[in-house]
Amino acid sequence: MKLTKVYQNFIIIASRSFLPKSLSIVRIMSRNNLRSGMALLNLGILFMITSCNSGGPKEMKETPTRGNIRISVDESFQPIIDTEVYTFTSLYQNAMVKPEYKPEFDVVNDFMDDSVKVMVTSRRLSENQIQYLKEQLIVVRTVTFAYDALALITNKANLDTLITYNNVRDIFRGQVKNWKDIDGKSKLDKISVIFDNTKSGNIRYFKELFEITDTLGSNFFAVKSNSEVIDYVSRNPEAMGIVSVNWISDSDDSLSRVFVNKVNVLAIAQQFVNDGSFYRPYQGSIAEKSYPFIREVYMTSRETFTGLGSGFIQWATGEQGQRIVLKSGLVPATMPIRLVQVKTE
Repeated sequence: MKLTKVYQNFIIIASRSFLPKSLSIVRIMSRNNLRSGMALLNLGILFMITSCNSGGPKEMKETPTRGNIRISVDESFQPIIDTEVYTFTSLYQNAMVKPEYKPEFDVVNDFMDDSVKVMVTSRRLSENQIQYLKEQLIVVRTVTFAYDALALITNKANLDTLITYNNVRDIFRGQVKNWKDIDGKSKLDKISVIFDNTKSGNIRYFKELFEITDTLGSNFFAVKSNSEVIDYVSRNPEAMGIVSVNWISDSDDSLSRVFVNKVNVLAIAQQFVNDGSFYRPYQGSIAEKSYPFIREVYMTSRETFTGLGSGFIQWATGEQGQRIVLKSGLVPATMPIRLVQVKTE
């Protein structure tokens, strides 16, 4: 397949940026004052017992910047959420936010079961799920945190780094199973499609996009994480992997650089455009929606008060949190951006 032009874009942000008081017990020296002295002593003992039963220092009240919570996060977004949590808890040292990374299906179950108050996913709750929570007097709040893309990766031995939208669709529908069906000159044979988990949001995205209701073909294989997808593809020439671009897009992150150097990132032609243009999942292609496989990243809260979960979401969707999104290679959802495009022919 002949490359006509591949676009790479860059984004610039337009906007800136008690302890109880000690007790004094008066020693009663006079026999005549013994009764009143005992009364004072008993009162002091009672006060001390009450203080001990209350745990001494009062428990820290949760606020938007103080407390201790767990959040459930789709494993696809671990790199960006790790950075957001680290920065937030460094700024607010009384805040403890513990992310738990799981497949999307398990993340949503945690949220619905009230195991966590906050989740990060690439899908909104269904109307039935929202109604179920409303019946429990729970008001769900969902905000878009970032725009992500699903990258298709191949082994370095696979020399064809261009593929069309229709090719990808036909692979998922089982109509294309061999690399020679895409490029007649390819020396590779059967296509093996590798994804992170049978319960992941990555594979759900493509099944919904291509309207696949049946079980995927025998050439589709699940591992356990996005990082395992990259590792498998790097060792198997005929493999094509599906990962969140979040794992390979941060050029300042050493692990991201290692991952992206191990594989090819495919450039993809749009579905209804046949002008020879192919797009990789760079920030600019995501921002202007020229790359075809784009999705929103949502932060959802079920808190019944403005607690630490709400505070973390507000911070992550504010200026500081969105600058981290920008640096990671994803597209900020709530900040103004200016797009500068560089075309390479």
